[in-house]
Amino acid sequence: MKYIVRYGEIGIKSPKIRRKFENKLIQNIQTDLSCEFQNDQGRLILITDEEDDKVNEVLQHVFGIVSYSKIVETITDKEKIAQLIDKLIPKLIENGKFDPEKQTFAVKCRRVGNHDFTSQEMAGYCGSVVIKLTNAKVNLSNPDFTLYVEVRENKTYIYYEKIQALGGLPVGSQGRVICLISSGIDSPVAAYEMLKRGCSITLLHCNNTPYTKDTLDKVKQQASNLQKYSLGSKVKLYSVEFGKYLKAVIENAPPRMTCVLCKSGMYQIAEYLAHKQKANAIVDGSSIGQVASQTLSNLEATRYHCRMPIFSPLISRDKIEIEEIAKKIGTYDVSIIPDGGCSAVPKHPETHANLQLVNEIVEKIDQKELLKEVEETIMKIDF
Repeated sequence: MKYIVRYGEIGIKSPKIRRKFENKLIQNIQTDLSCEFQNDQGRLILITDEEDDKVNEVLQHVFGIVSYSKIVETITDKEKIAQLIDKLIPKLIENGKFDPEKQTFAVKCRRVGNHDFTSQEMAGYCGSVVIKLTNAKVNLSNPDFTLYVEVRENKTYIYYEKIQALGGLPVGSQGRVICLISSGIDSPVAAYEMLKRGCSITLLHCNNTPYTKDTLDKVKQQASNLQKYSLGSKVKLYSVEFGKYLKAVIENAPPRMTCVLCKSGMYQIAEYLAHKQKANAIVDGSSIGQVASQTLSNLEATRYHCRMPIFSPLISRDKIEIEEIAKKIGTYDVSIIPDGGCSAVPKHPETHANLQLVNEIVEKIDQKELLKEVEETIMKIDF
């Protein structure tokens, strides 16, 4: 079986970079699918003996693919093309893909190369073959069924559907980032968004025991979910014992500052791990104003002591939008498993942190020394 695999923004890269991205995309697909590829002037032709369900399962989880189509192929000759349509249309009718008695149709032709016919002429010719075969009615503006004919030099591909895929860039083409991941809804979605932009991801979970419980199992499930979208690049998961640091904050800093100092510490631990992992940035699930630590002034205060870029791909999204993505990618059901939340959150958390005051408290509690002890507890987690 053969499929046309289409990419989007990869095509606007320079020839050298495009080849690099194409090769990475091919490698990622071949991680989980036994197949070969032909490169036909900006179209990747996937050749495989795998079943359709397997092909769809893989291609629906590979970033960098905009759409794909199962194709039949012949040489660019009108008689051969007509013969292929004569074979294909009855099969589509039999499988319920096309009902010529009830549905209208159109033929769309795309052509690359030099030929003695135009795209419109080829579309009209193929349409006449379908009419002769089925007596179906034509509707060029809003057809119920579309037959696609793609002529590329001496080869012609015919297909009837374009299956939408994830788009984005091939995972592993843009370096590695450290993604802070909790047991909630937002952070797995933020990690997914970075995969879409071609980043490999390392997940870092801050274990706040005894202030939280039953979170690590949920995080491991989320890591497994995200791995499905990271073919060709292993998702790494690390956990760090953060409860001791949080206890010191609660005992030695104003209660309202707990969340600010907690997040500040998380960013710095993520920065430490990023240097170890040769990662280039930190990622979290922040959305402006969603919780106390995510007001503009608190975002400034929590990130002040971290010198590495921090990306928040959900920064402008509301909760409903984030939940919709979580449901679509399969992380939502795990996120909503009850885990009791965090008991360290104060009754009245700071929402407009004063940076100068935060710096004074950081010095007072000797945050750097506390975090050095936390760094020693970082451990890799299998999932």
